[in-house]
Amino acid sequence: MVNNIQTQTASEHKDLQKKEYIRFDLNQRIEHIVLLAAFTILAVTGLPQKFPTSPMSQFVIRGFGGIETARSIHHFFAVILLMVSIYHVIDVLYRLIVLRFSWSMIPVVEDFIHFFNDLGYYFGVNQHKAYYPRYNYVEKVEYLAVVWGTIIMAITGFIMWNPIAVTKYLPGQIIPASKTAHGGEAILAVLSIIIWHFYHVHIRQLNKSMFIGKISRYEMEEEHPAELAQLESEMVEIPPVEVIRHRQKIFFPIATLITLILGLGLIGFVTLEDTALKTVPKGETANVYVPVTPTPKPSATPTPTRSPGEQVAEESWDGKYQAMFDNRCGTCHGITSVGGLSLATYQSALQGGKSGPAIVPGDPDTSVLVQIQSSGNHPGQLTIDELNQVIQWILAGAPEN
Repeated sequence: MVNNIQTQTASEHKDLQKKEYIRFDLNQRIEHIVLLAAFTILAVTGLPQKFPTSPMSQFVIRGFGGIETARSIHHFFAVILLMVSIYHVIDVLYRLIVLRFSWSMIPVVEDFIHFFNDLGYYFGVNQHKAYYPRYNYVEKVEYLAVVWGTIIMAITGFIMWNPIAVTKYLPGQIIPASKTAHGGEAILAVLSIIIWHFYHVHIRQLNKSMFIGKISRYEMEEEHPAELAQLESEMVEIPPVEVIRHRQKIFFPIATLITLILGLGLIGFVTLEDTALKTVPKGETANVYVPVTPTPKPSATPTPTRSPGEQVAEESWDGKYQAMFDNRCGTCHGITSVGGLSLATYQSALQGGKSGPAIVPGDPDTSVLVQIQSSGNHPGQLTIDELNQVIQWILAGAPEN
């Protein structure tokens, strides 16, 4: 008789452990999948732009069909990320205002108590970990990190997307500062997901609830015992249908207004202005000037100097060509120095990059800048007239002043 009772009790316990609870509804799961896809593609297309000289970055950029295509894909999924963020705001407000769920992702004093209780458990002082509610302090920190990171990326992305409009009201230093912050936050976010999130969710335990929506009773006992106790004690109150409908009548007009305002803001984000890359006129693709015979090389080309009080010559680096190269080539060969080539200063142009000196005074044939521009279809392609002027300037010794 005792054995039968024990067998029945074990069987009931086993059946109880198989019981499942709904943790995430369909809307939350779809939102998570879209966020996951947008974040992944943004990282894959964004990090190679931060490290353009890396062989891996160049391989990825070529895989996307070039830097312009990679940028377009990056911009598209940036818009997707912002759209998901707007939807999340509306969804959270619906759960708070209509369904009257608690604001369970906001840290409270109890989270700090749980944290110190866990420290005591890890050091052998306490016999068990804290009894977590629906979300523990680790999950709340992750959630707030996503919120904070999205805000930072949106603000800095807007500044880089609309540099002309922004610098009408803010100093020009805000552009490189935003670029630094944008890239730094991207690295932090990727490392956080790979090292922190993957470990806690996919390595330490295989939690599939965000994809299948359900969680087993055993997992609830292990991770959210306080929430399990609340569910099994039937303390969760569900508002009557009439009450929910009344709240919806109030909520939907407010949600529509918020969506309209944020949607118009998103449209303004994208269409306020063309980026600096798009505003650079494309060079002509006609045949460029190529000398029939080799250009005679002068025996010696003295370095141009300028005495005090002497005016800057028009056909010189300072007078004309530095501004031309900044306009055409500054995006890739300014601070970024793609391929090791910087045209920011006269000396760096003479020094050149990995392919050799960009400018060889008196010798346009061996000047890498002329060689590349003569082949045509360069992202910063000079017009035929501009290239001829550069060639004549180099033939004249490429004076600096």
